[in-house]
Formats: sequence, C-alpha cells, structure tokens
Amino acid sequence: MISIVRDLAAEALFVSDLQPSQCPSHEAVESAVTTMILQYGSDGCAASVALEFGDHPDTAVARMHWVHTELTEVLEPHRAPVLH
Repeated sequence: MISIVRDLAAEALFVSDLQPSQCPSHEAVESAVTTMILQYGSDGCAASVALEFGDHPDTAVARMHWVHTELTEVLEPHRAPVLH
C-alpha cells in the first residue's frame, strides 16, 4: 500500500510545475502533489509521466531522479537526534 501511495506522489510531483532549481520546501512539495492529484487524478498523472518519458526520455529520467530524492526527504519520518 505504501509503495502505491509513493508511486502516485512521484507521478504527481513529476507533472507539477515545481523545479529543482526552486529548492522547494516540504510544504511546497506536499501542496504540489495534492494539487496535481486533485487536478488530474491518478490516471492523468500517470499518462503525463508516460508522455514525457516517450517524448523527452533524457530529461524525464533526470526529473524522476529529483522527484524521488524530494519524496524521500518529505516522506521519511523525522527522527529525533540521538543524544549520547
């Protein structure tokens, strides 16, 4: 179940207008994901990703790498630092 949610979030962030050069906050990433899912739905996000990989595979791979890096940071549970 978690992988399905993560995949949907990745597709939604991929099709959003956010750019790596913006260094978006976690809140901006979450907002973009929510907006794209509400606007396009899961099928629409997936179709847009497929289209980009078909039309521009080199840039699509780089963008998807950025997407996964961003989502790892956003979805990773925040752990309190270990004090010794």
